[in-house]
Amino acid sequence: MSQLGSIGGPGLRVLFVGINPSLRSEEVGHHFARPGNRFWPTLHAAGFTPRQLTPYEDALLPSFGLGVTNIVARATRAASELSAEELRAGAVRLEGTVREWSPQLVAIVGVVAYRTAFERPRANMGLQPHEVGDRPVWVLPNPSGLNAHYKPADFARLYAEARVYAAGIAAGSK
Repeated sequence: MSQLGSIGGPGLRVLFVGINPSLRSEEVGHHFARPGNRFWPTLHAAGFTPRQLTPYEDALLPSFGLGVTNIVARATRAASELSAEELRAGAVRLEGTVREWSPQLVAIVGVVAYRTAFERPRANMGLQPHEVGDRPVWVLPNPSGLNAHYKPADFARLYAEARVYAAGIAAGSK
């Protein structure tokens, strides 16, 4: 079981939900730490942070209204090593975290893992028709360097769409 904990708490704009920690993240104790992972450059390019953070600055995320957790805590070389049972059990745990923290938006990074964890086999990127923990869900591409389907500009655009949606929720709640 990973020692890499969730970062965040009540009042977040967006809770980013990774699939599970990489072996490198587990080793250094910081989220999205594997070389080649595009999470940190994407957060900045999409307008979530005023500068590009490093994995070693993940504790700063709540100061930007952001949090991070994983569906499954077990670190692996690749997410494909996780079983469907692990993903579904992680989805149940995630529901509890989301209910406790009540972020404006839950952003799950990885459509294949999302489909399995939440038993939504036809889910696509973007806003989902159901909620997790009574909060809206937006599925984003996995920023892992192992995901070659998206270019940096694609990541920035798709993550920015989630940022704009979350800002709309915030504006509507004031």
